[in-house]
Amino acid sequence: MCCKDGGAQVILKRKIYDELLQWKNTSYGNSALLLSGARRVGKSYICRQFGEAEYKSMILIDFSNIPDMVKAIFENDRSDLDIFFAKISAYYNTILYKRQSLIVFDEVQLYPMARQLLKHLVADGRYDYIETGSLISIKQNVKDILIPSEEEELGMYPLDFEEFLWAMGNESTFPFLRQCYEKTTPLGQALHHKVMNDFRQYMLVGGMPQAVKAYMEEKDFGAADKEKKSILKLYRNDITKYAAGYKGKVTAIFDALPGQLSKKEKKYRLSSVDKNARIRDYENAFMWLADGMIANPCFNATDPNVGLALSLDHSTHKLYMADTGLLVTHTFGDRKYTDNALYRAILLDKLNINEGMLTENIVAQMLRRNGHRLFFYSRNDPRSRANTIEIDFLISNNRKICPIEVKSSAYKPHSSLDKFRHKFPRTLGESYILYTKDVMVKDSVIHLPIYMAMFL
Repeated sequence: MCCKDGGAQVILKRKIYDELLQWKNTSYGNSALLLSGARRVGKSYICRQFGEAEYKSMILIDFSNIPDMVKAIFENDRSDLDIFFAKISAYYNTILYKRQSLIVFDEVQLYPMARQLLKHLVADGRYDYIETGSLISIKQNVKDILIPSEEEELGMYPLDFEEFLWAMGNESTFPFLRQCYEKTTPLGQALHHKVMNDFRQYMLVGGMPQAVKAYMEEKDFGAADKEKKSILKLYRNDITKYAAGYKGKVTAIFDALPGQLSKKEKKYRLSSVDKNARIRDYENAFMWLADGMIANPCFNATDPNVGLALSLDHSTHKLYMADTGLLVTHTFGDRKYTDNALYRAILLDKLNINEGMLTENIVAQMLRRNGHRLFFYSRNDPRSRANTIEIDFLISNNRKICPIEVKSSAYKPHSSLDKFRHKFPRTLGESYILYTKDVMVKDSVIHLPIYMAMFL
């Protein structure tokens, strides 16, 4: 994806392109690739770009707008693949070359029969296949079909900070940031200040390609905000169309998300949605938002000594927006861009505790992008404040548990982190504080600028 900036082209390079290339070079047609991701994250575009550059020919079949004639081919000719491919080739006016052509099933969740057919298409071995989809595993999208074992899945996320820097024409900063992270050495005040300014822009714009494109074209947060409102409207429409049986609950959770995150205590409180709500009644609604990659759930690991997933408490969790830029717009969705206080607060480094929700959300986004399941630790002892511990995130590294606290401003005391380190010394790895200042190691705790969460 590219756009014009003062006459020059700005290319939105995506890291996932290299992962697609790796799949092509190692699969040799023995598997189909399922590219899952939220709507408008750029799945269709990257597939088209990849197919046009890496294959002799490609066909993209869009199941969100499938012509009746193509649907008839799937329904009537799938038992004779010679006829099936001949008709597909004729309809799309594209020659298919054995082992040199790619067929993309776009938004395949809307036509599950095509997903099931991939078992036979892969076994046939003539061409390569990529599926794209969102809400790919909810019940109505897998009903009555056999999921092909020949399917590999790859998640696609919004642009990360490095990709955002690439879009700004900056390819030199990131390698130096990684070097400073690996050696735990400060960047220096001037460079840190510059990177924080860039990171603040990233937090506000987010990583959805259309919003990034609009911002790069006009250097205008208002243009990006307009695109994000369009995406949020699309998500609402999807809830209405596809959250069968519990769309009201999904909508309630989605609408309440900014309010939940604005609280100091960010655990999701269903009582704010419905006074009589029980977690089991809303389980499908939370799963719908997670499966659509619209939100990132984060669960309480009650006993890190036995492992994070093994001590997971489903009844106590947080819910973050998958893209922080969308959260910025969602928080003040009914107001004009110029009335959105978060833009001013972020740019002027004037975050208060409520707007500090964005720093925690962006950390969740970056950790999820790095492949981490999201966990936190919470222990509340009303009888003794000394036994109360709140750790924002826990990640596993080399069989050790690394606690992470997120601070929305400068250095602050970290009593919960100290108590956690004392309580779980046997499983403890490195301890981190993510904040707005430069790299520092103090009291055996690694302090990192928040943008370095992308290295954890």
